[in-house]
Amino acid sequence: MDVLKKKWHRYHYKNITYVLISFVFALLLLQNQTFRDLLIHLGNFGYIGAFIGGLLFVSTFTVSIGVVILSILTSSLNSIELGIFASIGAVAGDLIIFKFIRSKGLIDEIKHFFKYFGGEKLSHIIHTKYFGWLLPVVGAIIIASPLPDELGVGLMGISKLKVYQFVILSYILNSIGIFVVISASSILK
Repeated sequence: MDVLKKKWHRYHYKNITYVLISFVFALLLLQNQTFRDLLIHLGNFGYIGAFIGGLLFVSTFTVSIGVVILSILTSSLNSIELGIFASIGAVAGDLIIFKFIRSKGLIDEIKHFFKYFGGEKLSHIIHTKYFGWLLPVVGAIIIASPLPDELGVGLMGISKLKVYQFVILSYILNSIGIFVVISASSILK
């Protein structure tokens, strides 16, 4: 078992693997009639179902289920209202991740990691004025994409972004990603 742990620790594509596993898991769940009925009945919950779909939309492990929920809800809810409530759910999910990064000492661990591997040169780059605005920009691009938000939220959490700024940015960026998914679902139906 220790050999597998060591191999997994050195494996460079963990996040991609997690995303692929979540897609396979979602496809297997969709084969289950009970689960499909549950997803279809989320339309009966109206905008609470949209909120749940948005909440699930932001995590690596649940993005595929969130996309399926939002796709199913396009047939029973107004697309604009669906996008608004799903975006609120996505902001709630991102805010949980953001607060976790800020409060659990993850920033200190990352700083320690950079100091250990990068020394003075990396520390100098991190403290330049250009790097200060680069983290939120890269984080924003990741959040706006339909990809899971953990890395983008992490980059924004490391930066000196205030919580209210993060909430506004997260809402706008998640709205873009969610409306892309909703539009694609509407076109494909």
